[in-house]
Amino acid sequence: MPVGQKSGIELLEIVPVTDAARIREQLNRLLAHPLFANSKRYPALLAYAVEQTLLGHATELKERSIGVEVFGKAPTYDTNADPVVRITAGEVRKRLTQYYYDPEHRGELVMELPTGGYMPQFREPERATEPAVVEIEAESAPALAAAVPAGPGRLWRLRWALAAGMGLAVILAVGVGLLAGWRLHSDPPPPPPSNMQLFWAPVTDSINPTTFCLGEPAKNIDVGSINSFDTPVAASKPEPLYFRLHYSGNLALADVITLTRTVAALASRHRPFRVVPASDATFAQLREGPVVLIGAFDNIWTLRVTQKLRFGFDSKDGVAVLVDRNSPKKETWATAWDLPYEKLSRDYAIVARIHDRTTGQPVIIAAGISEEGTEAAGEILYKPEYLDSLIARASRDWANKNLEAVIETQVIEGHPGPPNILAVETW
Repeated sequence: MPVGQKSGIELLEIVPVTDAARIREQLNRLLAHPLFANSKRYPALLAYAVEQTLLGHATELKERSIGVEVFGKAPTYDTNADPVVRITAGEVRKRLTQYYYDPEHRGELVMELPTGGYMPQFREPERATEPAVVEIEAESAPALAAAVPAGPGRLWRLRWALAAGMGLAVILAVGVGLLAGWRLHSDPPPPPPSNMQLFWAPVTDSINPTTFCLGEPAKNIDVGSINSFDTPVAASKPEPLYFRLHYSGNLALADVITLTRTVAALASRHRPFRVVPASDATFAQLREGPVVLIGAFDNIWTLRVTQKLRFGFDSKDGVAVLVDRNSPKKETWATAWDLPYEKLSRDYAIVARIHDRTTGQPVIIAAGISEEGTEAAGEILYKPEYLDSLIARASRDWANKNLEAVIETQVIEGHPGPPNILAVETW
């Protein structure tokens, strides 16, 4: 048998779009991964680009057409002023890179979105390379000896050739090993998203501005009007001591503290937001993008939204109530309205993240019966250890569901303690 040589060098094999079934299968696999499943924009752009390519419309994948078809922009919108397509495409490219860096996906069909365009490319996964090896079988030795006449010079050259071939094989083997190690360890797969990132994802992934809607303490409140979910009206009786709230302009101080803590989730990602008091917030504004509701009895929008949830607020017989509407015994957590403010020893609050059907937008709620409860609820929305304790009691697929929880906090000298989770509901 003659001397044989195997080469491990492989050219990248492009997958034709005619192999649509395999491409769509890989697309579905990508869209189900947390890198894409926890967002709306990234899977929308990738799926649209892939489908248009499979349908033969790849040349029509332009920034403006994607903005119109995927993100609902007007045909005449200014792409320079609104770079949503370019930003989203950049994130898609980054997430595709992260996905394929994971060794678990090495054998899958590779999907790429080349820089400078929006037409995806598909190729076979890279095969493991093999070093060039010189193979000499035992029975070929006589033939090799016969083919090469005896002689000191020729024998020396034969030995040199064999040594060089074996040395080259060793060098290539070491090189391939180093390259494989570099690819596996130089840029490790990104860690999975945290509970905090997953909780805020419906808000932070939105391209529309988020509205922070804060409660407004009133000097005199007719608590009976709260049940009708109308704007509270002035009453002739003196203000109950319990309802006395700290003031910061026309906003409750605890609501402002909660705002400064929770808005960090958007500010760190440069997402647009606005802050409005509950009386100034319009239904049209709340339909424009995600909403964060802060405060309960001083925020009419919180009362309206929670009226449809399992846990909500009510006022009965001079008592402020947080009620479990699904409980057979109608379990409640309550505080008397006329309780002297300085004697308040515990408060209750709701923390929620839902998709509100009325506005069609994601809504996050941090609302307590009093301001101490609101402040404690806000801590869950920015401190990972408190949110993790809440998530530990939720269903495993909570990230794709609505979530609502009741918390309790002890109040000492007017300051809330750590939040304690009492009940959690996901649906």
